[in-house]
Amino acid sequence: MIIKVFNAIVGLTALLTVASAQPTYYPDGNWQTRKPEEFNINKRLLDSAVSFAKANETKVERDLRIANLKAFSNEPGYQIIGPMKERGGPAGLIIKDGYIIAQWGDVDRVDMTYSVAKSFLSTIAGLAIDDGLIKSVKDRVVKYVWDDTFESPHNSKITWEHLLTQSSDWSGALFGIPDWADRPPKEGGIDDWKYRKLLEPGTFFRYNDVRVNVLAYSLLQVWRKPLPMVLKDKIMDPIGASTAWRWYGYNNSFINVDGIMMQSVSGGGHHGGGIFISAMDQARFGLLFLRNGKWKDQQLISKDWIDAARQPSLQNKDYGYMWWTNATQKWEGVSRNLYYAAGFGGNYIVIDNEHNLVIVARWMDSSKMGDLVKLIIKSMENKL
Repeated sequence: MIIKVFNAIVGLTALLTVASAQPTYYPDGNWQTRKPEEFNINKRLLDSAVSFAKANETKVERDLRIANLKAFSNEPGYQIIGPMKERGGPAGLIIKDGYIIAQWGDVDRVDMTYSVAKSFLSTIAGLAIDDGLIKSVKDRVVKYVWDDTFESPHNSKITWEHLLTQSSDWSGALFGIPDWADRPPKEGGIDDWKYRKLLEPGTFFRYNDVRVNVLAYSLLQVWRKPLPMVLKDKIMDPIGASTAWRWYGYNNSFINVDGIMMQSVSGGGHHGGGIFISAMDQARFGLLFLRNGKWKDQQLISKDWIDAARQPSLQNKDYGYMWWTNATQKWEGVSRNLYYAAGFGGNYIVIDNEHNLVIVARWMDSSKMGDLVKLIIKSMENKL
């Protein structure tokens, strides 16, 4: 009897050793699924989280042109000048240890993703740092972009870090849209906004899509090739993303680079454009960040960059390099170390290193997203 028990223990130990020695899983063309029970996850609680996501769809109209016009109608001269597309219904994926353990909706449907595009744009900046095209985020952008974009005394002080943390207070107009027309304050009039006192770069956070597009324009000047090509070659193809995603700018955002007309892309869908992508491709992008920039045997983007991008900025503790953080626990009951990409209409890519977890949610009621994340994590902590 003692010998049998001993042999059983030895056998179990051997199985655990083999399991722990399994290589880190990366999806190929077909993304493998696993049952929650295989990770000792409470399936009942996980199913309730999926039901919660499906039941809390955003109130944003399916016709996103109408949604944009409603959301931004107070902006002087507002126009839709980039491509748009009707949205689908709620969709999402939950990725544990690289495997799909739950999904809902049409995860292959290509949809607009609005400001989630900012986290992709930030990645293009990180690649430029890794490749030495930009020496430091502390460098002034005017050293790299010497046209009139940064020639004023105020704008010449702006660094790459100021643009990445949305603290530049860049002043001007890009592709016919002035900075002051983007999300103007409720008080005051046009003259008050136009001629306001400019804030010292790096001292104040202000979410502003014109300035985000200035970053995209500046990175195009550095890379000297369309940013979607950079993203495709260096990130999306190596992680096995589909060929269905697109990254657009505006009808009037083509510029001459080395004698070739190239489109400067948008960092969101504020005026149309931005990244159109499926939940499945977003999940691959999220998994790359969960794995600290490594995909199989390739370090596609440095861990140093990912560590920097997720750090709370001085100007806004809930914002890093175009990734949102949970440093102030805006999502109560969820780790402060979690970080995420977020876009209008309830589009999210959540990275949770503590639970080896990626969550993608599309068209979720934004006020309920923190509750969804909490439910998913609860299913992992209230084990079977």
